[in-house]
Amino acid sequence: MEATTSSRELRARDYLEKHRIMELLNYLTTHLIFFQPDKPREYLISLLERLRIAKITGVAFPFFMDHSNIVSMFEMMDASNKGTISFVQYKQALITLGLCTADEVLKDDGRIITLDKFKHEVSRRSQEICSAF
Repeated sequence: MEATTSSRELRARDYLEKHRIMELLNYLTTHLIFFQPDKPREYLISLLERLRIAKITGVAFPFFMDHSNIVSMFEMMDASNKGTISFVQYKQALITLGLCTADEVLKDDGRIITLDKFKHEVSRRSQEICSAF
């Protein structure tokens, strides 16, 4: 019985990973929390439809943060105005945005994270996740 359950759990985990279901749910949840629409079900249906259209047509995927939001987030973490943030802040920001899981291993090469690197990584990860849907 336990072997069957373990096998079933493994197949379920493989399925979720293959189709990136957890990333999709994270993306949808992040949108709900950020916008807090009055009609969440209708909002989710609309968002899924926009994702489908974006994938078919190649237009930009709907992302809840624009350039100014990303800059503001970086500036809040860079309280001393040095123009950099720590690797720990960087990873936590990616987790908060739903662009990285807590158990994902990111390589800390000892370099500081600049605004340009942060913007680039947020943009790259956003496109990567959305294109998988």
